[in-house]
Amino acid sequence: MPPRAMILAAGFGTRLGELGRARPKPMLPVCGAPLVRWAVRYLAHHGIREIVINLHHLGEQIEDELRDGSRDGVAIAYSREHGQILGTGGGLRQARPLLDDGHGTPIVVFNGKVLVDLDLGAVLQHHRDAAAEATMVVRPDADAQRWGSQQLAADGRIVRLLGRAPAVDVPPPVTAPLMFTGIHVMQPQFLDRVPPHGEQCIVRTAYTSLFDSGEGLQGFLTERYWWEHSTAERYLQGVCNALDGAVPLPFAPGFVRGVSPTAVVEAGAEIVAPVWIGPGVRVGAGARVGPHVQLEAGVEVEPGATVRRAVVWGGRVAGDVHDVVLGDSAP
Repeated sequence: MPPRAMILAAGFGTRLGELGRARPKPMLPVCGAPLVRWAVRYLAHHGIREIVINLHHLGEQIEDELRDGSRDGVAIAYSREHGQILGTGGGLRQARPLLDDGHGTPIVVFNGKVLVDLDLGAVLQHHRDAAAEATMVVRPDADAQRWGSQQLAADGRIVRLLGRAPAVDVPPPVTAPLMFTGIHVMQPQFLDRVPPHGEQCIVRTAYTSLFDSGEGLQGFLTERYWWEHSTAERYLQGVCNALDGAVPLPFAPGFVRGVSPTAVVEAGAEIVAPVWIGPGVRVGAGARVGPHVQLEAGVEVEPGATVRRAVVWGGRVAGDVHDVVLGDSAP
């Protein structure tokens, strides 16, 4: 039976500043689709057909975008967090009735702010082969220790969690410190380890409990593309990565690079690839757009303007625009 999945999408997006006040992080558009749609289509691409998404900050935007999921070949249910945000552990705890099929089928948890190139089937096979209660997907990262690192033993067990060893005897680590990707697989009973009330972090509650029990918390190491879009700078770089083809997107809902057939490029304007220019965009005479530019539907580039390494969500663009994300309030 295929697993059900949950996309975590209830954060406040405070690190995005003004951009996060206009849209929740999972609604940041990349090459024509918001991150949360990429997440849904990634999961569908790997055979998952039942998805739960938790909502809080500006959650209505996510629900308006995805509806019941039928457009993307899945069935979506929403877990709405009213008042206090519940955190990664509390959010999963609340959504458990929607995720637990009663047959012990694993649950996939996916972060709504990332784009990845990850073989989810291999992760699930590793989880099953190890008879694991939970499996964290981890990756090499130079800043892993800054955020709380993990290390693996030769058999795939996590033997350092948040930089520390458990109280029980475990094999020595064979990897350098690794970063948790926010992607994991768990058995439904793992959620019994989340405290029953309030905002809870899944790592500092359930994962710490399992780790300290010595019952075999597993890790799956990936070195393939993974990018999270938590700040304006990381979001812009993530768009550039996608335009460069750094992440395969075989499940794209539309074109990934190029110019929409409904866009208007006036005489004398120059388009320098790679770009994503959306429906109804108008590029004025003598303007130069690209490389590494994403223009959302309806954007107008004034005659003679220069736009490079930029994302524009709406409005008009004039002058020399570069190395910036212009949100919904663009002039």
